[in-house]
Amino acid sequence: MAKSVDEFNKKRLRSSNITVVISIALVLFLLGLMGLILINAQKYSDYIKEQLVVNAYFDQNYDAKDSVKIVKLEEETFKKVQTLAPVKRATYISREAAAKEAKISMGIDSDALFEENIFPSSIEVALKPEYVDPAKIDEAIKIIKSVPGIVDVKNDSTLMVGVYNNLNRILKWILGFSVLFLVLAVVLINNSIRLKIFSKRFIIKTMQLVGAKRRFILKPFIVEAVILGAIGSVIGLLALFGVWYYFTSQIGSEFVQDNKQYFWLVLLVFGVGVFITVLSTVVATWRFLKSNVDDLYYS
Repeated sequence: MAKSVDEFNKKRLRSSNITVVISIALVLFLLGLMGLILINAQKYSDYIKEQLVVNAYFDQNYDAKDSVKIVKLEEETFKKVQTLAPVKRATYISREAAAKEAKISMGIDSDALFEENIFPSSIEVALKPEYVDPAKIDEAIKIIKSVPGIVDVKNDSTLMVGVYNNLNRILKWILGFSVLFLVLAVVLINNSIRLKIFSKRFIIKTMQLVGAKRRFILKPFIVEAVILGAIGSVIGLLALFGVWYYFTSQIGSEFVQDNKQYFWLVLLVFGVGVFITVLSTVVATWRFLKSNVDDLYYS
């Protein structure tokens, strides 16, 4: 009879542990998924911002006999522009290239309508994402315009401001959902642990009544919480990156775009899983250690 009771308790304990691990894994999977979405949303946001360019134009008022000298000066100016703080990348566009682009955009194959030299040479500048901010873009333009050889800088400020504001609005919503999932992770994992500890409340109180110290009682529960939290975190992370790998392979995108960000995400998800599990275990166990025996029947 005693053997059957022990086997029943062991099965119930295994079932309880499996339930807790699955709960932790599912919650951390959703939390990690939101983290991946946030990381990639930020990356694509920066990519789109880098496609918004400004055009810096060279002075075209020079004598034809000085053309070789002017080309050299333009090359020096181009190198200086590349080193400026707001510049992500810069592309030099010669007069010939500008004329070619104009023909393509107008759908013209002939040179009869205009001469090649009517288009000025320029530099197409992609700004760093932080300088697309409406509060900083004017500063970036001033810095570019201050370079000797640059006479004018033009940009579509309305388009830039609109894109910047829309991207930031989307990122804020995604960040808000990520915080919400973090709160849900805390609540759901805490509830799973509380139910597990609740089933052992009589064991906890019995150990205390026979003279066991609170630290002695807490230790095995904390060790178990660390193990369950770690197992749940690993399962959740494996499922997360398995799903993410399948998804990115289907759409033809790179799986790893920034190892450092993914590394910190793994640490965050793993740390949250273990920390919340341990904290919930300590709080729930401590509650029963402080309660009276009669309270155990009504908790």
